[in-house]
Amino acid sequence: MPARWILLTLACVVLLAVGQLLFKAAANHWHVDGWSWTTVRSFLSPSMMAALAIYAVATVLWVFVLRSVPLVLAYSLFSLAFVVTPTLAHFVLGEPLGARTLVGGAIIVVGVIVATS
Repeated sequence: MPARWILLTLACVVLLAVGQLLFKAAANHWHVDGWSWTTVRSFLSPSMMAALAIYAVATVLWVFVLRSVPLVLAYSLFSLAFVVTPTLAHFVLGEPLGARTLVGGAIIVVGVIVATS
């Protein structure tokens, strides 16, 4: 797979990881008070809107990638989102990054190497 497509696929991974962090921030600021305007307004927070916009961009980019890259290769690289997202959550949000997550991430990375080589 040419480097251009690898980079575009990895851009999707990073966009989705950032989107997930923004969804987490939106969830933390969402105040559910029945079907009130306060609930709707807190749900439609800047974090939620940014996350949705990033996901929209990532989706368009992903479809663009799939035009030229076999799904088996693209999706193998896409699985790195399961490594990037918890790592970013650890450094940005201070979430724990345990040994099992690290071992699982290493297994995913090895799987990506095997699947794409």
